[in-house]
Amino acid sequence: MRPSGNDFEAAGVFNPGVVKKGNEFVMLYRAQDKNGTSRLGYATSSDGVQFIRRAKPVLEPATEYERDGGLEDPRLVKINDTYYLTYTGYNKKDAQLCLATSRDLINWERQGVILPAYKGRWNVGWTKAGAMVSQKINGKYWMYFMADAAGRPNQMGVAYSDDLIHWTEPLDRPVLERRPGYFDSYVVEPGPPPVMTKDGIFMVYNGADDKTVYATGWVLFDKNDPTKVLARSEKPIFSVEKEWEKTGQVPNVVFVEGMVRDGNRWLFYYGGADKYVGVAVAPAR
Repeated sequence: MRPSGNDFEAAGVFNPGVVKKGNEFVMLYRAQDKNGTSRLGYATSSDGVQFIRRAKPVLEPATEYERDGGLEDPRLVKINDTYYLTYTGYNKKDAQLCLATSRDLINWERQGVILPAYKGRWNVGWTKAGAMVSQKINGKYWMYFMADAAGRPNQMGVAYSDDLIHWTEPLDRPVLERRPGYFDSYVVEPGPPPVMTKDGIFMVYNGADDKTVYATGWVLFDKNDPTKVLARSEKPIFSVEKEWEKTGQVPNVVFVEGMVRDGNRWLFYYGGADKYVGVAVAPAR
């Protein structure tokens, strides 16, 4: 998908969350206008590749914490009969992790800011990128997010909840830190909602190096202890290659936010250079 027209998606369409609803793929994507305000667009597909967009966004700035900046970087997960949408509310001053819920993916109810900026056990800055585990672990719901440690921003945290609205941090440090000299030396940010496997909680995440070149990694957490890292990729599994991933509003970005199992394949949905939406395919094992 590319930017289109002169309205809400004139400057960029990128960083999509995607779920499969029956036989239909549903995408919520960040759409940015020429003033830099973001809204969430809605698109559907029968094959997971060719998407048809709605003419109007499904969510627009409507609160103080979204004013002027808008709604950014949606991540979607279905838990029981409800869809949970985490997104970054940005008001040109602060960015904060927010939540909305829906039964049909079109009509959304805001639940507010769930992890405020400048608060938390180790965060001193903004909060973003909530990736929820879709099932309970030891009686709790769990979510990974990104926040800023003092002197070392852009690292991954973890929190748990009884009701998916109120969240508590079990750690006084990031759960997954930046690594000097690696592809994730500057940014470690959750990607799509993680997948529960027989080996553990598998998460695809977005990393960036000291030159702010983005790449995709993975991490495996213990399925009985979501704060425990079992394994982590030494090298990226997905990197900037295409010209439209190199050139856009922000250069050298592939940013995965949607991951859908479709038969014997996984579809990775990502933003390219903060301007386009792309999809990549990997075989399911």
